[in-house]
Amino acid sequence: MSFELEEVINKYSNYVHTVATNMSQGSLTNEDIEEIISDVFLVFWQNKDKFDESKKINLYLAGIAKNLVRTRFRKIHTNSNIEDFEGYIIDNSDISYDYEQLEKYKIIEQTLNNMPKENKDIFILYYYYSKSIKEISQDLSFSEYKIKSKLFRIRKKLKTNLERGGYRYGK
Repeated sequence: MSFELEEVINKYSNYVHTVATNMSQGSLTNEDIEEIISDVFLVFWQNKDKFDESKKINLYLAGIAKNLVRTRFRKIHTNSNIEDFEGYIIDNSDISYDYEQLEKYKIIEQTLNNMPKENKDIFILYYYYSKSIKEISQDLSFSEYKIKSKLFRIRKKLKTNLERGGYRYGK
């Protein structure tokens, strides 16, 4: 791996903080967010040998952060203990699952890169920054209907490309 953990933390900790904060929508304490950020880099470092350096590290870290926020919500709502959470971090090393996820990210990234910048921005704001349709419409000065329509078309295009890549979703 051509980078050091300290370098990754310095470069992406603010980004991971934003992803975790936006996803939690104020439901988690600052201590929870800080713990999640630390855990993101721990999981990343434990799995660094599996990370494909040709992929975008920020998307990989965002995925880890989102999974950890979801896990924290489940923990809060099911009264789990810390051992359950620690087990999740250790079990996050299923190689075939990781490979499949990276392949899906590759297809998604290629699809987004072939779209107009406006569509790509809408998708990223909605799915990676967890912004609401209303917030996106205000930020980009589009109607909420236009944002919803674009998201629908983007999802449809992504589904088509994922299916071409061999990934099928419910019917």
